[in-house]
Amino acid sequence: MNFQQLKLDACDVFVFIGVWVDDVVYWALSTDEVQNDRYISHQHRGGVEYQIGVTGRNLADFDRYRATQAELPALVIQKGNVL
Repeated sequence: MNFQQLKLDACDVFVFIGVWVDDVVYWALSTDEVQNDRYISHQHRGGVEYQIGVTGRNLADFDRYRATQAELPALVIQKGNVL
């Protein structure tokens, strides 16, 4: 998966949704967590948009951001209030 067009100044919390045939996974990351993630890269040369790629090789690195559907609203509020 490649989460693209991330504009760090546009929101406080990003919610990524991964969909497989047999599973749906939610990740919630604050803007600071996205900005400091080791997998972030510029999407366009010199632009303000970023991207994060999630692959089979780094999927486990995103477990710390993972949330269930029931946990997601409270987690988004919590991460947003930290800012």
